[in-house]
Amino acid sequence: MGITDILSLLGGLALFLFGMQTMSNGLEAAAGNKMKSILEKLTSNRIMGVFVGAVITAVIQSSSATTVMVVGFVNSGLMTLNQAVWIIMGANIGTTITGQLIALDIGAIAPLFAIIGVGAIMFSKSEKVHHISGIIAGLGILFIGMDMMGAAMEPLQESEAFLNLMTQFSNPLLGILVGAVFTAVIQSSSASVGILQALAATGMIPLESAVYVLFGQNIGTCITAVLASIGTKVNARRTTVIHLMFNIIGTTIFTIICMTTPYVHLVESITPGDPVAQIANAHTIFNIVTTLILLPFGNYMARAAERILPDSKKEDDEDLRLKYIRPFDSSYSVGNSAIAVTQVKDEVNRMLDMVSKNIGDAFDTLIKYDEKSRQKVEEREEYIDYLNKGISEYIVSLMSGEMNADDSRKINGYYAIISNLERIGDHATNIAEYADDMKKWDLQFSDNVLDELEEMKKQCIASLKNLKNADSGDAQKVLSQAEILEQQTDDMRDKYFKKQMQRLKKGKCKPQSGIVFSEVLTDFERMGDHALNIAQQYKEMG
Repeated sequence: MGITDILSLLGGLALFLFGMQTMSNGLEAAAGNKMKSILEKLTSNRIMGVFVGAVITAVIQSSSATTVMVVGFVNSGLMTLNQAVWIIMGANIGTTITGQLIALDIGAIAPLFAIIGVGAIMFSKSEKVHHISGIIAGLGILFIGMDMMGAAMEPLQESEAFLNLMTQFSNPLLGILVGAVFTAVIQSSSASVGILQALAATGMIPLESAVYVLFGQNIGTCITAVLASIGTKVNARRTTVIHLMFNIIGTTIFTIICMTTPYVHLVESITPGDPVAQIANAHTIFNIVTTLILLPFGNYMARAAERILPDSKKEDDEDLRLKYIRPFDSSYSVGNSAIAVTQVKDEVNRMLDMVSKNIGDAFDTLIKYDEKSRQKVEEREEYIDYLNKGISEYIVSLMSGEMNADDSRKINGYYAIISNLERIGDHATNIAEYADDMKKWDLQFSDNVLDELEEMKKQCIASLKNLKNADSGDAQKVLSQAEILEQQTDDMRDKYFKKQMQRLKKGKCKPQSGIVFSEVLTDFERMGDHALNIAQQYKEMG
């Protein structure tokens, strides 16, 4: 095997992986956030969950991509651990479609897929057509790469050393180890199974050896999800544990079956004389049978994962951190926009809650000065500024990625919302600082003014509470209510300002406290304006 053959093998592998990536990108752009609703509706039933996992994986030709998507969904709270079990089982079935397509020699018409897909991308102006064409082109490129790998490995038929190595894989442990390590390195079971089929087609590896390598490949494919789960929440890491459990249990069962029964001869008898189809069938049988065996025990697998990775007792809510946004680095894009939008939404709602609490504490400090409340306002304002910076940076990083129009509009909308929330937080801090001035100057508000401050506080909190309902889907109702609340805020400011002027004329109010109260009214009115801006933004986001 010369340098040209090695380069052809690596080039074919590159095309195979690029084809899968192109298909994933096309599916993400075409489906985008719809993945979320599809999975939410269908994964509550275990049979439908398995079916959905199989179909998605069959389309994108990668169980790794599906599993990484599931890890991301669990991490962001879009999916429960129990729902993830069924998707993972289905993904292991769906990934066998690649081997079956190779066995059907669909590679012969692969250039046609590539031509159709690329041609549609070049000559069509429709964005939707571009996304679907990307899926078709990716499929064609994938199989062109597969053919290149097969052709590159043909010279190995004449290598006695390589043929001797292949026969060593009849040792179950060695075969499983080689399959697992090789698949972990290239991070694609579809590619490694395809290479195994290419070897079998040349007669270099018999099925009795290939099956053990095949079992190891199913374990090795878990490495992608394991890497993707690093740094995620514990529930997301449990998803990878379930994925590993599924394939390790399946490998154990089938290794025992192969060593004690004529299983290999049975598989050979289905398609005699066709080693490529035999490997495809062995792969399909492995995953279907393992799924059928473990399907009744899916919930127990989830509980086992919870025992293996128990909840952390560490309370770190006081530390400055992004609680929901966990940048999810992955070469697979499927489902990423749904994950990103949900993460940003949850973090923005967290920021909204903090701003609301700061308004309450700031007014309370002004009404009756309290050192603890004043300190909380200061600490929370620092946290709000931190969230504003962190969310902004994450949103900016998303803007450069592939995202459909709806998700892009939502992400841009959240960028404007956090800016308004940060400004509201600043106004709350202003009010707390007025309390410092009142204390320094030894000033007191009258009972009437204290009542008015209490009403302003309630009005501000009501305006922010209304915004919490914007995620329910009725943005128009939220906007209508926000307009009413904003007008009430303006009317309240005008009314209290007139009363303040009357108190000053009658000498019932000191000039210094009058100035402070006027400043409070200005901040109060501007907070209402920003709340209305946020409601309008939610309406534009749809």
